[in-house]
Amino acid sequence: MGQIVIDPNKCKACYLCVNECPKGLIKVGEKLNISGERVVEFDDSSGKCIGCAMCAVRCPDLAITEVYR
Repeated sequence: MGQIVIDPNKCKACYLCVNECPKGLIKVGEKLNISGERVVEFDDSSGKCIGCAMCAVRCPDLAITEVYR
């Protein structure tokens, strides 16, 4: 399946991707970006990511890219 990579310095903390993920694998994290905003985190330790890339499509700042495992 797929896996995503989030560029924390492109993330503007709009959190649109959080609601877009059908499996709920993207959450607001504790780390801050260069603007001082809490960026999102991807946690697929459960292996539930279906590789739909809807999070990347929804991201207005192109902060999310999908990679294949």
